[in-house]
Amino acid sequence: MDVRAVVFDTDGVLLASAARHAAAWKDTFDSCLAQWPPPDAGEPPLPFDVVRDYRDLVDGRSRLDGVRAFLTARRVQLPPGTPQDPPGCTSVYALAARKEAVFSQMVRNEGVKAFDDVRPVLRRLRAMRVGCAAVSASKHARSLLRAADLIRCFDALVDGQDMDALALPGKPDPALFLEAADRLGAGPDHTAVVEDALVGVEAGRRADFALVVGLCREDDPQTADALLAHGAHLVLKSLDALPAALHGHRP
Repeated sequence: MDVRAVVFDTDGVLLASAARHAAAWKDTFDSCLAQWPPPDAGEPPLPFDVVRDYRDLVDGRSRLDGVRAFLTARRVQLPPGTPQDPPGCTSVYALAARKEAVFSQMVRNEGVKAFDDVRPVLRRLRAMRVGCAAVSASKHARSLLRAADLIRCFDALVDGQDMDALALPGKPDPALFLEAADRLGAGPDHTAVVEDALVGVEAGRRADFALVVGLCREDDPQTADALLAHGAHLVLKSLDALPAALHGHRP
């Protein structure tokens, strides 16, 4: 199997930003719980869990899809609202805007950095003449990769801005990955996907990418098992082993 290209998810794979996203989601949802009517059972909605809910409901999804998934899980019904809604708790768009504002403030205050294994692995892949693309549903991806001095390491980038411009559906639909593979000049049968999100792994398998790698940077067997269950061909604890894994899929 001839793997000529790799498509990398951004948050949690390339950038140490997943924890900030999780914290921003928790701030967004938990600050609104008291304003939402309890579901049928009469108990208030449970707070956002930065491990389980982040992994299962919002990781890898666009902000709007993440909001919808969380509200559905908590049986909270809100109107969709409009893109002009200011940050708040009263509509899907307002919650998405609230998360955007919280995360943006965190990045301004704390910055973001690449994981230590990213640059060495990208250099090795370039030496192997493997094309590399970064993919994210976030509109922040381009600026964050630039701030981490990584953007020049990639042959292509597909992010939340491209999603809007091209009207691409979010994960678990594979449209983002397919667009990135196309920009690299390699179809899915010659491309590997590296993802830490369950919906991202599922997207890779839906499009029959040659190799779908689940990345589990934390020592968490439950998450590793979930990545495999959602379609990962293999799970790695770091990117260091990626070139060897690709070598096994090259002639």
